[in-house]
Amino acid sequence: MDDKAIGFIFCVCTGKCPGFAELDIWDFINIIRAEYPVEYAFIHPMLCDEDGERFLDSFLKKETKYIVAGCAPVMQTKLFRDSFKKVGLDITKDLIPLDVRNMKLKDALTVVKNALKEAGKDV
Repeated sequence: MDDKAIGFIFCVCTGKCPGFAELDIWDFINIIRAEYPVEYAFIHPMLCDEDGERFLDSFLKKETKYIVAGCAPVMQTKLFRDSFKKVGLDITKDLIPLDVRNMKLKDALTVVKNALKEAGKDV
């Protein structure tokens, strides 16, 4: 069991991605922030853009494991690999990438709960 704190980042592809049309992003993030065993939860508009990379470079901490909900996990792994490496994080262990596109609130919350359980956190 990993005892690292979990940070939750919801990347919303500018907030206009049709993949999030059925998911109330504010209800989603507020439920996770208030009710789930995470240190914090917030929305970022586009982690894959240059400012998102700069943000990750200055924000990521070695003591934390990160759940990033957004696009395809394979893309997240490719896009965030350098930022994780710069701070000494192992992207295969310290990133939990979740695809929550085209989901309703209940389904997206279930995906997050399952990821937290797999990370050893009681939900």
